[in-house]
Parts: sequence; structure tokens; C-alpha cells
Amino acid sequence: MEKRSAFIAIVGRPNVGKSSLLNKMLRQKIAIVSSKPQTTRTRIMGVLTENDVQLVFIDTPGLHKPRNSLDKYMLRSVNESVAGVDACVLVVEADSNITEGEKMFAEKFRSLGLPAILAINKTDTLKTKEKLAPQIAELSKLYDFSAVVPCSAQTGEGIDDLKAELRKLSSEGGYMFDEDTLTDQPERVLAAEMIREKLLRLLDKEIPHGTAVFVEKMRERSGSDIIDMDAVIYCERDSHKGIIIGKGGSMLKKIGSYARQDMERFFGCRINLQIWVKVKEDWRNREGILRSLGYDNSDFD
Repeated sequence: MEKRSAFIAIVGRPNVGKSSLLNKMLRQKIAIVSSKPQTTRTRIMGVLTENDVQLVFIDTPGLHKPRNSLDKYMLRSVNESVAGVDACVLVVEADSNITEGEKMFAEKFRSLGLPAILAINKTDTLKTKEKLAPQIAELSKLYDFSAVVPCSAQTGEGIDDLKAELRKLSSEGGYMFDEDTLTDQPERVLAAEMIREKLLRLLDKEIPHGTAVFVEKMRERSGSDIIDMDAVIYCERDSHKGIIIGKGGSMLKKIGSYARQDMERFFGCRINLQIWVKVKEDWRNREGILRSLGYDNSDFD
């Protein structure tokens, strides 16, 4: 059978479960997840190779009004992702109203003539599925979707149906990546994101959104299955630094412990993790710092 492939962008407004859907389809966690919006900052690529079809997913940041240079980078990232793929998955939340962001995505699909599948996520939160029919009817007025798939990244309901519909959008021409490829993200970036996820989960309000994580060293210890890793958490204020560290270092210890557990599961070895916290004021508006942290878009305007 001829091998087929497709590039698929996963788009939608913040906190609808785009990263959770990606992780569920891959059966591996490569994108961080939290209950806070705007968790994903960069385009994260995940690769699923099954049944002679390779689906290359691009998980994009949630679409929101930019407030700083980092937000502008995220918006540009979304627009570039949609413009360079074979198809899109528009993710919406079950029992929610249509937003301006979803209207904008429909217009973008229309202007590009782009095939798109509508994934209605979080169906497990519905007491009854009767609410789905009117929601599907309203959303179907936005665009001529190739398919509409109710699903749940939490329970796995509808995930196989979603993958089956996506496979229909693939084309002949072989695979883009080796069959065992999971993501394009370097190991250091994956490790940094695991730490940032713990910041999002354990800290309240704006503080985690004012943080960035950079892994400075990641080296396998000679003659053992231990990786020595040094990471830095950057925050914007001295007061935030104190909160991240916590009384007697308690919060930083908790962040490191949870992150290390994820890393050891993912990398399949023991991790010796050392984390420092440093202040870089207003880093989200300082383009030099953004590039040094991996946001290497050449145009933040």
C-alpha cells in the first residue's frame, strides 16, 4: 500500500484542549497541559504514523488579543501554521457559544480553500448529549467542514473517529519523517516545558504566565543511566521569585520533584535536576531575551 501523509494544524481559542487532544492521539505526552489559558506558546509538532499514514500535527497557541511581544509572536505562529498545512482541526468546547476567534478561523479556512475538521472536545463534561445537535448546527454554518467529530481528550471518546477522518485528508507521496519520529522538539525544550507545566499547575494568577524556563545543561553521566540537568526559571519580579522558591525552598522543590517524575517517564532514565530562579524584568517585551529563550521568530511586530 502506498504510504500517505498530511500536515495538520490544530487550532482554536485558548483552553479548549488542543494540546490534550494532540497528546491523546499520539498516546504520548509531548505538549504541556494545564487548566490555565494560553499554556502553549510555540508551535509544537507531533508525528503519528499508523496504518500506512503519517499525520504531522502542529499544536498552535490559543488565539487571543496580543498584549506584549510574546503574544505577538504567538499570534504570528498561529497564522503561519494555518497557512502552511494540508488541513486543520478546529477545536471547540462542548456546550459553548461561537466566538470571534472561531469566526476568524472559518474565514481563514475559506480564504485558503483549506479542508477542516471540527472537533467538539470535552463531551465528557455534558450531562446529556442532546446539546450537541444545536451546537453542531450553528458551527456548521461557519464553514463546510469535512467532518464534525464530538470527542473527549480526557476519556478518549471519539479519538479513533477523529484520526480516521484525518487519514482521509492525507495524500500519496510517502512519509515526511522516520516512522519512529514523535516530535521535532529538542529534548531540552521538552524538559523545559515539563518544568513550565508545573509552574502553571502550582502557581496562581499571572505569575506562571510571567515565567520562562531554559535548560542550560543536559548531559548523560558517563557509565550510568543518569542525566544531569541544569535549568533556569526566569520571572519578571523579585516578589515572583520569592513565591516560586517558596518558604525554605518548598515550592521550588515541589516543582522540581513533579517535573523530574515526568522527565523520568518520558526519557526512560533517572534525572538529576537542578533548578535556579532568576529575575529578568519585562522579558515578554524584550525581543533579545525572547530569541535567547527559543522564540526565534524574526519579526515580532
